[in-house]
Amino acid sequence: MAVVAAALVWGASTSAASRPPKFVYQRLQLPNGLTAVLHQDRSTPIVNVQLWYHVGSKDERPGRTGFAHLFEHLMFKGSRNVEPEQHTSIVASVGGQANAYTNEDTTVFWQTVPSQFLPLVLWMEADRMATLRIDEDTFVREREVVKEERRMRVENQPYGRLNEIIYEQAFTQHPYRHPVIGSMDDLNAATIDDVRDFYATYYVPSNVTVVLSGDFDMDQAVGLVNQYLGRVPKAGQPVPRDIPREPPQTQERRAVVEDAVPLPAVVVAHHITYDGHPDAYPLHIAAKVLSDGQSSRIYRTLVYESGLALTAFGQANLIEHPNLFYAVAIVNPGQTPAAVEKALIAELDRMKADGVTPRELQRSKNQFARDYILGRETVQQKATHLAHAEVLHADITTADGEFDIFQNITQADVQRVAKTYFRPETRVVIHVMPKGTGAQGAAEARR
Repeated sequence: MAVVAAALVWGASTSAASRPPKFVYQRLQLPNGLTAVLHQDRSTPIVNVQLWYHVGSKDERPGRTGFAHLFEHLMFKGSRNVEPEQHTSIVASVGGQANAYTNEDTTVFWQTVPSQFLPLVLWMEADRMATLRIDEDTFVREREVVKEERRMRVENQPYGRLNEIIYEQAFTQHPYRHPVIGSMDDLNAATIDDVRDFYATYYVPSNVTVVLSGDFDMDQAVGLVNQYLGRVPKAGQPVPRDIPREPPQTQERRAVVEDAVPLPAVVVAHHITYDGHPDAYPLHIAAKVLSDGQSSRIYRTLVYESGLALTAFGQANLIEHPNLFYAVAIVNPGQTPAAVEKALIAELDRMKADGVTPRELQRSKNQFARDYILGRETVQQKATHLAHAEVLHADITTADGEFDIFQNITQADVQRVAKTYFRPETRVVIHVMPKGTGAQGAAEARR
């Protein structure tokens, strides 16, 4: 016991002592509505520029899914002064890197370049924000690229549709039920007018946060942001935020779904809160203890100890709007989905009844402190921290404040959120069965 106690004290003290310095930044609001955050880091002669467009798959209308991801592609297809694919080649020609990604809440474009090329990057970003080319041939071509990406990543992968199945069953109204990449039917139905309207609605200065992190003179950088991005015309209409809310779930929801999977999969999901809510932080701890890696409770119990599952994993998907905690187990041959379901629910019930141990809590805090510190090493990582706080939390101070919140979480906090969110009436149970199992598969799922 003395060794364990000493380890816990050591872990607590090292976490507290390892707190990284707070960000120093300047935040600007331009007359056209664009938000800019500038963080100076003169340790290396490079600068990272990120543009966070506050539009993701949750902003898409039913029947028109996949548009945010499609625009991740289209934004590289040329503007008034930059030819198709020239944006990335120009960045590469000066020794830089550029890329983009889309999720449920945002579409992000980033580039890291030697600092003397900051004016070039800001000019190119302003050019495609204001004058993107959207012609029929490019639209049709990129739509086919996205469809092929869907085939490779989703439809031709074992369990590739698992995430889509979970969200289709768990959500009834909120557009989180739609996949980021979109559906084949919606992509085929999209028209050039739909796409142009989406661009005019969401790719406007008032819907953008630009973050600069790196080696620059602050006054000069402020001038460059105003010179290039400040000249993009202001949007005529506010960006719509009429996103339907998911009604509270008041009783357990169950489904048996057939899909192209080699072995049955069992999912137990619960509706949870959003990123930045006070309950989100102990939920992160609960999810780490339950389902993060091979030392987690669910993996240890279902794979190592009982042999019920071939593998098991899960996560608390804490993003801008209330989302899900879910745990997934792939059923071992010779075992039944019903037995796996029972074991998964038992682990969540144990979290409600007993909470976490002091050792589990401190281990999770130490892992968070490690990830927090190592995740702020580069100028790109620093820019991402600041942008995430500004865009998704609407509170840039959380870029620093979350460290202390995590370190102050107690065992009682973790048990409280488990009792709050892991309730039978908020539970969604899904058995994903191999195609062709039919009534027999449904019977197996119940046994």
